[in-house]
Amino acid sequence: MLVSLLAFFIGSGQSPQVLGDVFGHFALAAFVAWVLLSLANAVGATRAWFLTLITGFTSGCLAALIATTVTASAAGYPFSGPIFLFVVGSLVSLNLIFIISIIVGEMLLAPIVFRGILAYSPEAIERRIALVRIPASNLDEAVLTHRERQPTDQALADQQWDNYCAALVAEGWETIEVDAAPELADSVFVEDTVVMFGDLAVIASPGAESRRPEVEAVERALREVPGLTVTRIELPGTLDGGDVLKVGSTVYVGASDRTNAEGIRQLRTLLTPHRYTVVAVPITKALHLKSAATALPDGTIIGDPALLDVTSLFPRFLPVFEPQGVAVVELSRESLLMSSSAPQTAAMVASLGYRVVTVDISEFEKLEGCVTCLSVRVR
Repeated sequence: MLVSLLAFFIGSGQSPQVLGDVFGHFALAAFVAWVLLSLANAVGATRAWFLTLITGFTSGCLAALIATTVTASAAGYPFSGPIFLFVVGSLVSLNLIFIISIIVGEMLLAPIVFRGILAYSPEAIERRIALVRIPASNLDEAVLTHRERQPTDQALADQQWDNYCAALVAEGWETIEVDAAPELADSVFVEDTVVMFGDLAVIASPGAESRRPEVEAVERALREVPGLTVTRIELPGTLDGGDVLKVGSTVYVGASDRTNAEGIRQLRTLLTPHRYTVVAVPITKALHLKSAATALPDGTIIGDPALLDVTSLFPRFLPVFEPQGVAVVELSRESLLMSSSAPQTAAMVASLGYRVVTVDISEFEKLEGCVTCLSVRVR
């Protein structure tokens, strides 16, 4: 429309009056052309140059014919043979510049605009999902290996679990509850049943035979999350998720009472195509590797040297003040979840520039649990 108006303005000796005479005509023609081109491009007219040529020519001619007919009718001319000839003849006179502009625009600009429309998407809100599982009714029967059994308060444990989930939600995580297993004492420690590597979910093979029934419901919940690939560690390999510590593309795996050499070998085989490096770490003084050490978002390993057989495998190691301070859950690159039982370690981590959120999980710590054990960050 603008090109046509400019052409008439120049052709009339730059007379402003001509703009008023032809504005309505070309505005209508442009609107009709826009509708026709939008419909044609939506069904694929921009896929090839010759299609844009045909589409531009056809849309320009039809728009010009419709606009000229309406303009003539509005001027009081009844439809007749001479008017018909005038309308058709306008394609090579009054409307020629308009039609050429439509063809050029359709061939050169429409594909660019159409690709831009298809490529545009509003910034996606990251969906952060964490699997959790409500404590079993026989929580006090959970298997212990490195601690003396202490009485647990079931009601308090339930309350602490609720507060733990609330902390995740408050930090922007969507919690998905795995089906409850009232008879499986250790089932609240859902971390041990699966390890996530991006969109790859590796179903674990728990080292404690009593925990193997926990896996089925976890796998079922994961298969309902879109976009995940689910695989598994098979017996005789055993692997607990609590023995797997991910730091970038390096995966430290505790060779513990719960994770054997075959389990580590299978995990290495599964992860090698995904460009992860698996490093085995001897663990004899704690239940799992992550009972002794975890990692800050910058890759620094924090842990209790008294619970680790060796620390030299870690390129950067920072000792903690309390045993309960070995575990951190990365809520974001700047925020961490820690146990309130380790105030000195929490203060140290905060001094490193992280925002620390603390929760009381004392009843689960009696059962060799920690903040990482109670959830699986799926995404």
